[in-house]
Order: sequence, then C-alpha cells, then structure tokens
Amino acid sequence: MHPLKSKNILIGVSGGIAAYKIPILIRLFKEIGSNVKVILTEAAKDFVTPLTLEVLSQNPVLSTFVSEEFDNPKWNNHVELSSWADLLIIAPATSNIISSMVNASCNNLLLAVYLSSKCPVFIAPAMDLDMYKHPANKKNISKLIKYGNNILPVGEGYLASGLCGKGRMMEPELILQNIASFFLKKKPLLNKKILITAGPTYEPIDPVRFIGNKSSGKMGYELAREARNLGANVKLIIGPNSLDMKSFDGELINILTADEMFNKALLHFKNSDIFISAAAVSDFKPTFMEIKKMKKNTTFRNIELEPTKDILNELSKIKTNQILIGFALETNNEYENAKRKLKNKKLDAIILNSLNDESAGFDFDTNKITYIKKNGESIKFDLKTKKNVAKDIFKEIIKIKE
Repeated sequence: MHPLKSKNILIGVSGGIAAYKIPILIRLFKEIGSNVKVILTEAAKDFVTPLTLEVLSQNPVLSTFVSEEFDNPKWNNHVELSSWADLLIIAPATSNIISSMVNASCNNLLLAVYLSSKCPVFIAPAMDLDMYKHPANKKNISKLIKYGNNILPVGEGYLASGLCGKGRMMEPELILQNIASFFLKKKPLLNKKILITAGPTYEPIDPVRFIGNKSSGKMGYELAREARNLGANVKLIIGPNSLDMKSFDGELINILTADEMFNKALLHFKNSDIFISAAAVSDFKPTFMEIKKMKKNTTFRNIELEPTKDILNELSKIKTNQILIGFALETNNEYENAKRKLKNKKLDAIILNSLNDESAGFDFDTNKITYIKKNGESIKFDLKTKKNVAKDIFKEIIKIKE
C-alpha cells in the first residue's frame, strides 16, 4: 500500500509560473488514493485557474477567508483546514511567500493555514536563478528549515527568464517520491498487527429496545486510522455507529452485542501484536430477550440482568507477547479506579478519561486523557481533537515496544 493512500493532502499554490505543474501533482496524489484540497493565492490565479484544480482535486478551491456561495458568505476556517491536513505542501513557493512565512505575515488564507499547521510542511521553492542565489533568500530558506519545515531541493535547467541554472520547482513526480520516502521513515509500526475495539454494544431486551452505552466510536476509529498511518495492519471491531468510514482501509468488523465483540476479539487476538480496548462494552445484558415487542400496557416486571464477558480481562489470561492497552471512563475516584484496572487486568497501559472534563467523552470530537503506564507513572494531556489524542497515545505505545 502506498504510504500516502488516504492521507489528507493540502496544497498551497502561490503566484509563480511553476503553478502550471500543480494539476499534474494533484493527479498523482489522486491516483494513489490521497484526499486533496487546494488553497490558491490571488496571484496564483494568473497562472492556473481554480476550475482546473477543483475538477482534479474534486474539492472546492479556496482563496479567501470568506467565500460567496449564492450570496451567502461562508467562512473558510483556517484552523479547521490545518487540522484536516496530514500534510501541507506549498508549491510553487515564491520568494515572496517564503519571506512572508519566515516573518509570520498573515495577509491571506494560505499563510494563516501555514501558521496554524501542526502537520509536516513541505516547501517547493521556485524562482529565477539570481533570486534563488540571493543571500536574503538563502537566509529565509535556512530559517524555514530551522522552524521544522521540509525544503524540497530545486531543480536545475532552463528557467522562465531564459537563464539556465538552479531555481526550477521540483518536478511533481519527484515531489511525490520525496514525500512518500518521508512518510515511510515515519512508520514505526510497519506490518505490525493491531486489533482495536470501538463503539458501544447493544444488548437486546426485545426486537426494539436494548441496553447500551452512549459511545460514538470516534476515539477507537481515530486510533485505527492513526495505526494505519503508522504502517500497521489494523482490524477494527466496532459496534453500532453513524461514522463515515468509507476512507478507512483497514479491516472493518461490525458487531452488535458484547458476546459478538468478545468472540471476534478472541478469534483475532492470538495473531495480534497490540490490542487496544477502546469500546464501551455494556457490562450487563438481559438474561432473556423477548421475542416480540413489549407493549406499554404489559404488566410491569423487572428485567433480569447478567454480566457480559469482560473482554479485556479474558484476553489478558491468554496473553503471550501482545501489548494490551485499556481505557477507563470514570466519574469518581478516577485515578484510583484506572490504576486498579491496570493492575488487575495485567495491562501495559491504560488511558483514563473522565466525564467530569468538559468537551471530553461521548459524542464530542475532542477528548482529554491521562495516559497511565504499567509502572504507575502518568502523563496528563490537554484537551485535543480525538485525531490528535490518537497520535499522543501511539507515541506512548511505541515507547513500550522500544
């Protein structure tokens, strides 16, 4: 599988003649299965049309902070764009845009996205020979490298001015190769087998009603996506949900009940290197399921419950060399309860989150966690998107492997 498949690629195009190569670059990314969005500066429109890039990327091309849609202004949120991107490419990067980036100028959408980005940034300079060689420009490029950006080397050959020398934007095929190589180096879980449970389980009372938890499955899904990004082969066992998982390229196993989740987890656990229990499994199920829907006028009776299997506890009994990671969603005595679960279930780590934390837990796109290691050491993280929480979790899991 190509390392950039399913990656969210954001391409920023500034006003240089090399912008004519961007349609080729977009096509290359689309052919390998990347998701592409484009930001075009006003100057770039003199060299390539928004319509061309929109057709190729299959997404609206953005240029300004506010777009007019049928006389309805729409704000193009630069923070959301930067958060969406797994990778930001600025190509061509003119001397002007490079200078603005160095000086944190923020007079257009592209610069605002760049200054907000936490993902890897690749910059493809493109300018005339003498401009490229100028000490001020060399100094600016050095500063961008110091800031953590990745500079793609310029090519050498005939330039738009008629001169011959260094300054050409790297060819699209080479840009793709360089970025792919970068991501291959960042795949510490390459070919590792990771099994993840996510979402709720529904325990039927009758054909209509059930006992279950509020889990959306978002946290487990983001963990599965990040595991794929790190090169792992992923199986995601997930309960009922409304997530859009069309772009997920791991193995998806849909279940309904706790028993189904247990059976699937047991089936795949022995061949796994890492097991992450992120599901909100119902702790109880009705002892008996009514065959027909219970009517309101039915004489009230208690619903007898019995415990469901503790999936994590059962798998810990047959653990060999697998890494086991659990989750603990608590409302009181959070830390003590999580540590007890960590010890009793012989886990390698546990992720604690609390319903007392605002904007964390069920249904939210954000989460706030405490990662507790086997030795009891804990790391508290700030409130973040679940996508970034997944990144934090895997950074710690990789340390266990080391």
